[in-house]
Amino acid sequence: MNRLGGLAALLGVSLLLLDPAFAALAPLRIAETELEPMAFEQLEGWAAEDHLAALSAFRSSCVAVRRRAARRDTGRARQEPKPIEQSLSAACEMAGELGGNVGRLSAQRFFEAAFRPVRISKLGERDGFLTGYYEPEVEGRRKPGDGFTVPMYAQPAELVAKKQARIHGFPNRGKIGRRVGKKLVEYHDRAAIEDGALKDRGLEIVWLKDPIDAFFIHIQGSARVRLEDGKILRLNYAAHNGHTYLPVGRVLADRGVVPRAEMTMDKIRAYFAETPEEGREIMRMNRSFIFFREVDELAPDAEAVGAQGLPLTRERSIAVDRAIHAYGTPFWIEAELPLQSESTLTPFRRLMLAQDTGSAIVGPARADVYFGAGIDAGTVAGRLKHAGRFFMLVPRAIDPALGAEDTPLPPPRPQP
Repeated sequence: MNRLGGLAALLGVSLLLLDPAFAALAPLRIAETELEPMAFEQLEGWAAEDHLAALSAFRSSCVAVRRRAARRDTGRARQEPKPIEQSLSAACEMAGELGGNVGRLSAQRFFEAAFRPVRISKLGERDGFLTGYYEPEVEGRRKPGDGFTVPMYAQPAELVAKKQARIHGFPNRGKIGRRVGKKLVEYHDRAAIEDGALKDRGLEIVWLKDPIDAFFIHIQGSARVRLEDGKILRLNYAAHNGHTYLPVGRVLADRGVVPRAEMTMDKIRAYFAETPEEGREIMRMNRSFIFFREVDELAPDAEAVGAQGLPLTRERSIAVDRAIHAYGTPFWIEAELPLQSESTLTPFRRLMLAQDTGSAIVGPARADVYFGAGIDAGTVAGRLKHAGRFFMLVPRAIDPALGAEDTPLPPPRPQP
């Protein structure tokens, strides 16, 4: 019996992935991407990883993966699934057959039986790029007053996307705007909205005190807002206005305010607070604007919900480029990150799950690591802007041998 078959038998799970009729469901083809098949033994720190914690996050993703598969089976899916998306269903079935009493070694063997690692990078670049994100916690009010004058808006009804397939919510890319006759025209940008373009339309969900807080909530895509009665209101991303995201740190670096290598979110916030007029001007240069929805189904202490529609897991969930990757895909990431302090790099070797996305997350080896909620999580997340090595765990049904050279290149996309 080959090694994969032996592991599957040892785990007592389905041999579906080993069935020749199921094998090589589709080749793995990603435009402008280098793919290098690897062995698990080549992943630095793989044996020491907490695979049981990773399996828990993977099983969480499987809830959404199965839901998506059910839509395909009933013909209700609006888009053709990616090859990996199809084969993840089989891996989820395999994970389900493990049962509840699973140890760390069995969890490791599951990943080795169900997947194979493939180093993934943008064509011509060996490493990928990592940033971090978190869920801010702020004070807010249901009605304006007492200094609470900054509104957080719900999605306006006239804001639409040219491609209306919304399997995973409002699309991150493509033409977005408002209908004027038969034409789709540009929607209001950040400056216009701040100047009152949506005022008094009943779109205000909650009011904040600090425009800097509101700006960073727009970047993070979710927030916990503590109301005057002590209750927690949860905000989650609903849509965006279609304008290109501009990193304000890039503006500060170009102006010589903070050296690019020393840029952190805390330094950006401090500069905006010290120079409010210039800070407002720079924030308005980022014409992108985010709309939110109030989340009722989450407990106050639950983690934020990602674009996959499930609560995220701290330091296990990543946001990826949804145009390339399927939600639920495991990634092994190797990097040296400033987790303890800005000046100290800590080895980071972690099995992560693609469970979220963002309009600024573009490319095959690009990820935003979720660090949880609150000030401490924000400090760590705001320090990350580091290179990393990305290894995608590809279901065994996929043939990883075919890469970018076999795939016609699409037109280039504008970078954020």
